[in-house]
Amino acid sequence: MTHALSIWLLAAGFFGAGLFNAISTSATQGDFARWGYPRWWGILTGGLEMISAVLIAIPVSRVAGLVLGAAIIAAAIFTVLRHRDFSHLVPLGVFVVLMAVAATSS
Repeated sequence: MTHALSIWLLAAGFFGAGLFNAISTSATQGDFARWGYPRWWGILTGGLEMISAVLIAIPVSRVAGLVLGAAIIAAAIFTVLRHRDFSHLVPLGVFVVLMAVAATSS
């Protein structure tokens, strides 16, 4: 039960974060610009997050989705640590925990 719930929460979380980044509000664009990324980087990140969500939701492609998601989260953690923007670490930590639970079999 926990395994299935973590998979769906993770897929929903990646899709929601991806949608938020792809819509790219001025605040989101500002964050990416402040971190040294081009303003369109949020759209690319959002697209990758939504792809990861879909891959995680489909059992046959789940491993690929988890790998893509892990790369996205690792890059995000590196970015926020490098720029000392620690307020973003809590949601990233939630993703890490969900990914760990989803990656293990029940």
